[in-house]
Order: sequence, then C-alpha cells, then structure tokens
Amino acid sequence: MAAAACSRGEPDRGPGDAAAPAASPAAPSASGPGDAAPPATGSAGAPPAAGGPAGAPLAGDPMAIHHEAREDLVRLFSLKELTPRERKFRNPELFLEKNFGGGGPSRINQGNRALARHTRSKEQCLEGLRGVVLQTEEQRARCGGHENMVPVFKTARGKARPAEFCIDVFEFPNKPCELPMVWASPTQAAAVCSLQGKRLCTEDEWSLACRGDPEGGAPRTYAYGDELDLAVCHTQTRHRDIDGKPCDADTARSAYETCATDTEPAGAYPACRSRFGVFDQHGNVAEIMTRRDRDDGKLYSQLKGSAWFYVEVARAHDAPRPKGQETYPDHCSFSPRWHVEPMENAWHVNYHLGFRCCKTVH
Repeated sequence: MAAAACSRGEPDRGPGDAAAPAASPAAPSASGPGDAAPPATGSAGAPPAAGGPAGAPLAGDPMAIHHEAREDLVRLFSLKELTPRERKFRNPELFLEKNFGGGGPSRINQGNRALARHTRSKEQCLEGLRGVVLQTEEQRARCGGHENMVPVFKTARGKARPAEFCIDVFEFPNKPCELPMVWASPTQAAAVCSLQGKRLCTEDEWSLACRGDPEGGAPRTYAYGDELDLAVCHTQTRHRDIDGKPCDADTARSAYETCATDTEPAGAYPACRSRFGVFDQHGNVAEIMTRRDRDDGKLYSQLKGSAWFYVEVARAHDAPRPKGQETYPDHCSFSPRWHVEPMENAWHVNYHLGFRCCKTVH
C-alpha cells in the first residue's frame, strides 16, 4: 500500500499472543474434471433474497454488521472439529479469546467502529447478489464440503486440468455481505485458516484465481477485465480526516486511533468478481498470502491486492510511473514486496489488511 498508509506494527503483539501455530505452507461456470457446471440459479452458499413488503428492497443500517464483541466476530465463521491428538497441541477456544475482539489493533476485528463509515447495508448487498450462484454442490464437494469455496485450475490448449486448490469466494470471514476483518498478522491469519481446515493462499494461487478463465480463455489483466476501472470494485473511497486530522499510520496504535476502516460488505460490488467466481480481489482490503523464496526455500508473507483507497495511488498496468508521486498497478499478477516477513515470525498488521484462505485439493 502507499507508504503513508502502512503502520509499523503493534508493539504489544508477539508470538505469545497466538495460541495456535501458523498453518503450513466462482464463477458459476468454473467446471472441469470432477467439477460439474452449475445450474442457472440457486446453489450451496447462495445468499438469501432480501426484500421488504411486496418485494421492496430493505434499506438497512450499514453499521449494523460492524461488530466489536468477540462473540459476534467469531460467530461469523466456524472451526473444524479437532481430533484428540490435535487438541493436545491446540486450544482453539483460547486462540479465539486471545486473538479476536474490538477496541484496539492487538486483535483481529473489523476496524475502529467509532471511525468507520460504511455506505452499503447487508440488506442492500444481498439484494445485489440475488440469484448469483456463489458455489455449486459439485464445487462444494470438490472443496471438502467447505462453504463459499471454489476450485481453481489451469487450462492447457483449452482443456481444464484437475483442480489443485480451492479458494474462498470472499475475504475472511468468507461470508456474503459481511465486513472483512483486518488487524490480522500473517502468523495469525495462517492459524485462523489452519483451524478451519484450510491454509493461506500462495501468491501464485491468488493470481491464477484473479486472472484465469475456467473456460480456457486468455488471462485477464484485472479480475473484471483488461482495463483499469476504479468504479467496478471498492477502490474509489479516499481517506478521511478524523476530527480535522489526517490518518497517521506510523504505528498500529496511531493507525487504529486515526485511520478509518471504510470497508463495504463482501460482495457489495457484484461486478468485482473473477471468472472463477472470486470477489473483491481488487479493493475493499489488501490480502495476506505466502510466497516460497527461490533462493533460500523459506516461506514468507506476501501482501497483494488493493484497499478501498486505491484511487489515491492508482496507476494503469501499462502506464508509466509519474515522477514525485507514489503509485502502483493493481493488476492480478502484480507482485509487490510489502512487509515481507518469515512466516514463523510475521507480525505486520494494518487497518486495511485482511486475508482469505485456500485449501489443497487431493
């Protein structure tokens, strides 16, 4: 992200704050070997229709889904059932208690509610997704029964290869029309994915899910097409001054107290979707993933994607870099080196940084 928008970490956070270890390293037409084509309407994971009397859309309160209580945050996702052996090494209840909650940057949450401004309600978001197939039954089975995941695969000469991984359709908590969570470090995010029976996505997986075509077409520059369009995704909202003061992202504490997390519900921009069916890979929040270093073979954290304020630093993928201004291209294959840290000790957090999970297909 822009240098002015990157905090330098949370001094109160360290390895002792994570009770669980770090994890190891859709489109409706996303069909391939073993992945049947979806029906025209309805699917596992499809959002319920939203409407008032006589089908009139409900306005709703955009702030109603911004939660601060730990129990409300953890209610948005589910953990896998651990075996007795796994429980000898992990205590998921303790992990949730120590790592989720509002009120500060030391726990995973949806941002500072007192500063945030959301403009789209859950009801409005669900109305926009009415009839959209998020996941077919075949895709859900292929992804091990996980809700809101789709298989992603490469194609060769127009033919699909077997899927090697599945990816969350939405940013964590991977629920349609819920706000994404921020203030998660790579180490914590990896643990959260692991406790769901998943893992963090790799940079290459994330990029394929963004640019690829399950029908074998040419790769796209952006998830939605080949030309930069700041209106398609949630990328056009600028930073706001709070009490007359600009966002101060020098430290995690100053960022939490002065920088508004102005996200929108996941899927609130229905056209911001890749051909595999993955939403919000541009805008809303930037995302944590992993990268295997070719020189030392170690696993590192890797940040990609843009946040809602991308308009401030936007540059088309084929445009020259302007002098005296920090910009970057947010295309699917852009590979920045932001806050690269060894995954066993990766603690960078931010008010605009979230994540999504992947799962290996066996």
